[in-house]
Amino acid sequence: MASEILVNVTPMETRVALVENGSVQEVYIERSQTLGLVGNIYKGKVLRVLPGMQAAFVDIGLERAAFIHASDIDISRADNENHKTIQMLVREGQTLIVQVIKDPIGTKGARLTTALSIPSRYLVYMPSTDHIGISQRIEGNDERERLRQAIESAKDSEGIDKGGFILRTAAEGIGLSEIQSDMNYLRRVYRVLEERMQSNKPASVIYEDLPLYLRVARDLVRADVERIRIDSKETFTKVVEFVTKYTPEVVDCFENYPGERPIFDLYSVEDEIQRALSRKVELKSGGYLIIDQTEAMTTIDVNTGAFVGHRNLEETIFKTNLEAVTAICRQLRLRNLGGIIILDFIDMDDEEHRRQVHRMLEKSLERDHAKSKVTGVSELGLVEMTRKRTRESLEQVLTEACSVCQGRGMLKTSQTVCYEIFREILREERAYNNDQYLVLANQQVIDRLLDEESSNVADLEEFIGKPIRFQVEPMYTQEQFDVILQ
Repeated sequence: MASEILVNVTPMETRVALVENGSVQEVYIERSQTLGLVGNIYKGKVLRVLPGMQAAFVDIGLERAAFIHASDIDISRADNENHKTIQMLVREGQTLIVQVIKDPIGTKGARLTTALSIPSRYLVYMPSTDHIGISQRIEGNDERERLRQAIESAKDSEGIDKGGFILRTAAEGIGLSEIQSDMNYLRRVYRVLEERMQSNKPASVIYEDLPLYLRVARDLVRADVERIRIDSKETFTKVVEFVTKYTPEVVDCFENYPGERPIFDLYSVEDEIQRALSRKVELKSGGYLIIDQTEAMTTIDVNTGAFVGHRNLEETIFKTNLEAVTAICRQLRLRNLGGIIILDFIDMDDEEHRRQVHRMLEKSLERDHAKSKVTGVSELGLVEMTRKRTRESLEQVLTEACSVCQGRGMLKTSQTVCYEIFREILREERAYNNDQYLVLANQQVIDRLLDEESSNVADLEEFIGKPIRFQVEPMYTQEQFDVILQ
C-alpha cells in the first residue's frame, strides 16, 4: 500500500498527515504552546499516596499533578512481588524518575511510569529491564529469530550487560552494523540522562522527546512510505540533517514542497479534518455512521440510511456492515479515538455474516499503529473494543465544549423556556409585592411569548392582576432569561 506523508509547518503549530492510497488516514497536530508530553522523562516528587486507588500523585512541574499507578512502578522496589502495594513502593516527599505514557486529557493529569524507555530509529532502550523484544508487526519467524540473535550479538560485542531492547518495526531487514550504531547512540543519550538525574532539582524535565517533524523521520518512515513532503525550507533542512546523521538510507524520501497551493489542500486534507469533527460519516452506499465521543467511551452507530440493496434485507445489512468496518477503522485512526469503543452494527441473523464482519474488522485494524483489542459480534450486533490512547483525540485538540449548551449538544426549546418564565413569575408573585414584571430574554423566546403564547400571557396577567412587559436581550442565549420586579 503506497503511502505519503505531508508536513505543514508554521510558527504556531506543526501538522502531519499520513496518506495511504490517496486517502488521509492519520493526522498529528503539535502546537508550540501545548506540546505533547508522551516520552518525556522528569525528576518528580511524590505529593500524595492514595492506598484506596493504589496510586500516587506526582509533581513533575506541570499545572496539574501527574498520576502513577502501582502497576507502573518498577517491581524491584518492593520486597515481595506478591504484596506490591503503593505504600511499599513510594512515600510522600520521595523523588522519582518517571516517564509520561499518556498526555493530560480533559481534567486528568499525565499518566506516568518508572519503566523508562528511550527510542531511536530501530531500537527502544529500556534501562530497567534485560528483556529483548521484537515488534509484533515483524511476522516472519526466521526474521524474528535473526533479529533476536543480532541484538544478542550486538550486546555481547558492545559489552552491554544491563538494559533491554525492543526491535521496532523499521528494524525488519537491517544488519548488525545498524543495530550496533543505534545501540551506541542510545547508550550515549542515557549517560547524559543519568547525569541530569543526579544534578537536576525535583519537578524538572530530564529528557524531552523530539519535536513532531523529527519524530516523523524517526517513527513514521516505513518501507511503504514513498515520500515525505515538507512545506518549510528551514524545517526541511533540519530534518535532512537529522536523517543524514541517523538514518541516511531514507534521506531520498524527503523533499521540500515549494508549491503555491497549500500542502494540506493536496488530497483534501483540510476538508478531511473538518469532516472528522462531524458526528455523521457518510458511506458510499448511502448508509452512514454516527460517532459520539464522551469522557467514558466512544460509541459508533451503523445505519443503512438510503441504501436499500438489490436482493434482500439480510444481504443489505451485511453489505452495509462490511462497508462500515472499513470506514470505522479509518475514523479511529483519523480522529485518534481511544479508550473503550462500542460499535453498534446493524443486527445480523446469519452467524456467518457476523463472523465475516468480525474477521474484516480485525484485518482492517492491522494497519493501525495503536494497539487494540476486539470482542466478537454479539447477537445485538454490538462489538466492544479498546484502542490504546496516549494523546488527545482530534476533537479534543481542535474543539472545546459549547459555551451555550455546555457540551450537551442540545438546547431547551423556546416553548420550554416560556413555561419556565411563567413559573418564575408565579414564584415571584407569591414571594414579593410589586406593581409589574419585566421579562428579559432571547429574541426567539420573546417572539414566542408575543405570538404562540400570547393567550397564556394574557391569562397569567389576569390571574396575578399585574401587567407583564417583554424586552429582547441580544446577548442572552435561548436558555437565559431574567424576571425583573418593578
